[in-house]
Amino acid sequence: MKAFKTKQEEFWAGKFGDNYIKRNYNARITAGNISMFSKILDNARGINTAIEFGSNIGLNLIAIKTLLPNIEVSAIEINKKAVDILKKILGVKIYHKSILEFKPDYKRDFVLIKGVLIHINPDMLSVVYHALYKTSKKYILIAEYYNPTPISIDYHGHKDKLFKRDFAGEMLDKFKDLRLVNYGFTYHRDNHYDFGDINWFLLEKNKITKE
Repeated sequence: MKAFKTKQEEFWAGKFGDNYIKRNYNARITAGNISMFSKILDNARGINTAIEFGSNIGLNLIAIKTLLPNIEVSAIEINKKAVDILKKILGVKIYHKSILEFKPDYKRDFVLIKGVLIHINPDMLSVVYHALYKTSKKYILIAEYYNPTPISIDYHGHKDKLFKRDFAGEMLDKFKDLRLVNYGFTYHRDNHYDFGDINWFLLEKNKITKE
């Protein structure tokens, strides 16, 4: 893996990223993911391939495979420990690299990013937006903390590691052939599932354009 361009990449590739795995691996999160993705995928058609940007150990991909058993899934992940676990759990194609370095080898029907854009250096968001767009054949799912204007907040005692903004709105403004299919919200006080306060936005490429 090449040297990282940002402090945020180093942060997630290192010890903090290792510890994140332990904090976010439980049955309630898996069940919550299945519940959330069942609502999202109900609005999508003809999905045979999917890729996740920043998959960690693949809990979102597990939920998708549970709902669509025949789907081909792949993952991009920066943390080596997460990659090793992901190989054992799913055995899918994994791109062990920063999403800032990812170049799509082929397009997927469904491209997702969940809880990752909030941790990207804001100066590099345009790079990720273009990668999401170029990788998608049909749908892009953005599931992140939302704020109408960009803000930075402390994250587990660390500064400049969590940023909120209207990621989906910025994608819609940047790529005029994208349209909003549906959106939703998960609440941290849900009675059944382990959710964060995440807003999800399902976008669709509305027409074929030259890229």
